[in-house]
Amino acid sequence: MTSTEISTGSDFARLSHRISAAGLMVRRPGYYTARISVVGGLFAAGWVAFAFLGNSWWQLAIAAFQAVMFGQIALLSHDLAHKQVFRRRRPTETAGLIAGNLGVGMSYGWWMDKHTRHHANPNHEELDPDVDPDILVWSKDQARASRGVPRFIGRYQAFLFFPLLTLEGLNLHWSGIRAVRKPGLRRRGTEAALLAVHYALYFSALITVLSPGMALLFFAVHQGLWGVYMGSIFAPNHKGMPTLTGRPELDFLRKQVLTSRNVRGGLVTDVALGGLNYQIEHHLFPSMPSPHLRRAQPIVQAYCAELGIPYRQTSLVESYRQALTHLHEAGAPLRNRS
Repeated sequence: MTSTEISTGSDFARLSHRISAAGLMVRRPGYYTARISVVGGLFAAGWVAFAFLGNSWWQLAIAAFQAVMFGQIALLSHDLAHKQVFRRRRPTETAGLIAGNLGVGMSYGWWMDKHTRHHANPNHEELDPDVDPDILVWSKDQARASRGVPRFIGRYQAFLFFPLLTLEGLNLHWSGIRAVRKPGLRRRGTEAALLAVHYALYFSALITVLSPGMALLFFAVHQGLWGVYMGSIFAPNHKGMPTLTGRPELDFLRKQVLTSRNVRGGLVTDVALGGLNYQIEHHLFPSMPSPHLRRAQPIVQAYCAELGIPYRQTSLVESYRQALTHLHEAGAPLRNRS
């Protein structure tokens, strides 16, 4: 990029030049090799411990541990979908199918399509599937137009949000099953086969090692905590931030920054949230390797300050408070009707 192009380009183009000059778009094969090895090793070790423990109450600890591992594998699948790991499509898809479909029983193709649409129009009430009012309502307009389940739940959705997340793991499984039952999904047969293998291995392990009652309890704890973990990773990013409708007159930079929120924290937060605590940087540069997001953050924040663009960053607890407050306010029209 020449100096003339930099001076006459868009606001995002100038930011992109700074990010590229800092070397933050370069892939990190060593990092991802280590991360995949650690997560894969811990995941396998958890199932080995499961087999050795037998029908024991300690299996509930394994269920909680594997809920975290499912979340970490899903985060790896997320990075793969954004082409942060490999440049070429074939290894990206292969690894994504292994991690998503075989590893955690979630359709990689379905999720990638959904997440791509979210990135294109974050928090847009008509275009972002993550703010579709299928269960919850995300604005007062959605509340007024709601029917059925969203109308019933929306009144007190802020109080029901975390309890409902215990069902999110099952929702991810069911969404994958629905996706492979319909035409149009890329590699539909492969996805269906890998999902079938995942469920066969998972339920065979539970039935073989545990008594029926303990198997049901393990399933409930494992899937429930996985759902809470997944929801807790993604809830701080956009919930409670401005929602868009129609054709907003925002350029790419402002559309991504104004609808996203960062979460402050150190190494533990980075690992637990898979780098998605740097949501603004991730939305601006989806293919940036997650370990570079921390280094990109001060560059993006300083650039937004230069342009006078609000840059929202809070603690993890405060992000949940803002999200729940927003949900409560969005459901106000439903409470006022009762």
